[in-house]
This record gives sequence, C-alpha cells and structure tokens, in this order.
Amino acid sequence: MSLLLSMAAFALAASISPGPVNLVALAAGTQHGLRPAMRHVSGATLGFCLLLLLVGYGLHAVLREWPGLTEVLRWAGILFLLYMAWKLAADDGSLGDGSPGKPPSMAYGALMQWLNPKAWLACVAGVGAFVGQGETALLWQFTLIYLVICYLSVGCWAWAGTVIRRYLDNPQRMRLFNRALALLLVASALYLLLG
Repeated sequence: MSLLLSMAAFALAASISPGPVNLVALAAGTQHGLRPAMRHVSGATLGFCLLLLLVGYGLHAVLREWPGLTEVLRWAGILFLLYMAWKLAADDGSLGDGSPGKPPSMAYGALMQWLNPKAWLACVAGVGAFVGQGETALLWQFTLIYLVICYLSVGCWAWAGTVIRRYLDNPQRMRLFNRALALLLVASALYLLLG
C-alpha cells in the first residue's frame, strides 16, 4: 500500500504544480467556463498517460539513442508555448460562449503534454522511481493512479479559472489577465530556450 501512496504523492506533486498545461487550463476556465475547459483537461490527462506508458515501455531509451529528437521536441515545445502565449495576448477579453476565441481542445491538451518538458521529466522520473525493473503491472497501476490525479489536478486549475472569472467581469480586466498568463507562458518558453 505504501508504494501506491508514494505513486499518488508523486503524481499529485507533479500534476498540481504550476506549468504551461495548468496555465492554459486556468485561462480556459476563466475565458470559457468549466465545461469547455474540461476538454483541455481531458486531453492533457490522456496525453500525459499515453506518454507515461510509452516512456515506461522504452521511449526514453529511443530518445537517449537519438538525442536530436530531444532537441526537436524542445524547439517544438518552445514554439508551441509561444503560439499559445500569442493566442492569449491577442484575445479580446470577451467572456462566455459568445467569445470569438475557441477554448483549447482535447488535442491541444494532449499536444501540450507531449511538448511539455515538465511532463517528460515527470514521466522519466516516475518510471525510474516506481517501475525501474520494467514491471508491466506496476506501470499500469502507476498510469491509472496518474490518470485520476492528473485529471483532478489540472481540473482544479480550470475550476480556479471559473472562480477568478467573476473578478474579471469586463474585457479590459480579462485582457490584462490574459496578457499576464501569456507572459508566464513566454517565461516558460525562455526557460526552455536558455535551460
């Protein structure tokens, strides 16, 4: 039982801490409400769990063998973060279903995880810590625990966005909030670029 609790604690710490996926969930909850934001949350969760399984089945070995792929992923992540930052900064600040912008989709959520260094690090570290001997049953247990915890954690960020929404009741405040989130995404991209 203590192994499962350790897996859960690891998943919670990695999933609920701030990162690009969570910032987009927060913005989606603020701009579009909880239900539309949950598409992003679902995609991010499923994308992460698929990545976790693939890393557990040996994808990290492929990346170690071909380090150029890691560099491609890093640059793709940087460009994707900058694209998401631009989308947030360009948003007009409208709230509700009449907003001209569309909420992030499931595919965006999944793609963000695959281009997110934090997700890769969590997968490699988690597999190394809990599935070091390649036990398939442990990998699946870890993935199922992560599925629940990641969904709830990223979902909390989307929900927090709906709470913040009431304080951003006019387009000017919303634009300022979106631009602050965009700056955080740019900072994440710069960290990847310089790190």
